[in-house]
Amino acid sequence: MAEIREIRKIERERASIHSHISGLGLDEKGKAKFKADGLVGQTEAREAAGIVVQLIKQGKMAGKGVLFVGPPGTGKTALAVAIAKELGEDTPFTTMNASEVYSTELKKTEILTQAIRKSIGVRIKQRRIVYEGVVKDVKLKVARSRLNPYAVMPREAQIVLATKDEEKTLNVGDSIAEQLVQLNVKKGDVIWIDAQTGEVSKVGKAKGFEGAKTYDIETIRQVDIPTGPVKKEKETTITVTLHDLDLNVAARNISITALFSFFTEREINSEIRESVDKLVKDMINRGEAELVPGVLFIDDAHMLDIEAFSFLTKALEADLAPILILATNRGITKIRGTDIESPHGMPLDLLDRLLIIPTRPYTADEIREILKIRADEIDVHLEEKALETLTKLGVEYSLRYSVQLLEPSYVIAQRNGRNVIKEEDVLEASKLFSDFRRSVEYVKEYEKLLLK
Repeated sequence: MAEIREIRKIERERASIHSHISGLGLDEKGKAKFKADGLVGQTEAREAAGIVVQLIKQGKMAGKGVLFVGPPGTGKTALAVAIAKELGEDTPFTTMNASEVYSTELKKTEILTQAIRKSIGVRIKQRRIVYEGVVKDVKLKVARSRLNPYAVMPREAQIVLATKDEEKTLNVGDSIAEQLVQLNVKKGDVIWIDAQTGEVSKVGKAKGFEGAKTYDIETIRQVDIPTGPVKKEKETTITVTLHDLDLNVAARNISITALFSFFTEREINSEIRESVDKLVKDMINRGEAELVPGVLFIDDAHMLDIEAFSFLTKALEADLAPILILATNRGITKIRGTDIESPHGMPLDLLDRLLIIPTRPYTADEIREILKIRADEIDVHLEEKALETLTKLGVEYSLRYSVQLLEPSYVIAQRNGRNVIKEEDVLEASKLFSDFRRSVEYVKEYEKLLLK
């Protein structure tokens, strides 16, 4: 049982690269706003993705998938995340790189089967004892990671939860503290914590909460401050995946000799999956659960081979399948495992089943707005000249390069006794860290001295 003790506040952590995305940023007519829901630009691709969302909701995507095609750093993964967000906050979203299917432990078909079942959710209704309220304060205690001495991990947290009628301070352990970091929980957020399992759910941002930081681009919905006691019985809805249930059933059947092995690296047999499917079907028939088809996103899809493509083509035709979204930055190239050249390195019978959405390089205005969003997310401040310099670097080299320079520039600014990044900090960071074009020039310059 997760440890929660009632006793008598989280420093902002580094946000993930797509943590700010909450949707596709479309208006009521399906037209893309220039900047909304954490996305900037890519208006045509976002509008096309909006149509895909409508098709999914209308049940008209059976046997079809989506393929994003565009240069590196043009928001293909961000659009896949946005589609999942539009389908619902608890929609399962599984992301993987195509190279992950090549394992020495598992067959390719097993890895893809697990990915598919991770992308199909089961929404279960139940009554639980929870701690619910608006976050008035949260403090995180961190320590060096046991696995990586250069990283810090949360060890415990103190969090003050309040309703309109009561306030409590909770001391929580490392599993809950990690969830607070992952969910980017901060003052003004309404959350609830399961008293038994320690699962944390972020409901939204409290309306009119004093002291809550607001942004021009809001990424979570506005909700009312809860009423009643902080600790209460609540009818909750949790979403687990078919793969979670597979592991749960398999763990009960595991032999004593396998207790010290990594079960998640093992193959799950068909009997277990059949028993899980029967269990879920019974729960649905009793009205205790419902299925939630999610999104399976495979990046660098050209790295899949002909066998994997054949498996995915068959999976698209299944009665119960997630929304398959692929992404690639390749043009005409060989299908892996064959000598056949094909568009995007994929067989034509699969391409015919995909709605292909192109993405384009960002403009200077779009890069500027993306940099502002990323600076807000990682809580750094930029002078206008510094922002313009980063924008120029993004146009000249790449968006990813300019985004990656944000935090090194902030470190340089701190060394100079400032909390604001100036143009000189950005220029110094760009001298210390090369982009890939300058790296190639360097290799050419010292080609005779480098090993071959």
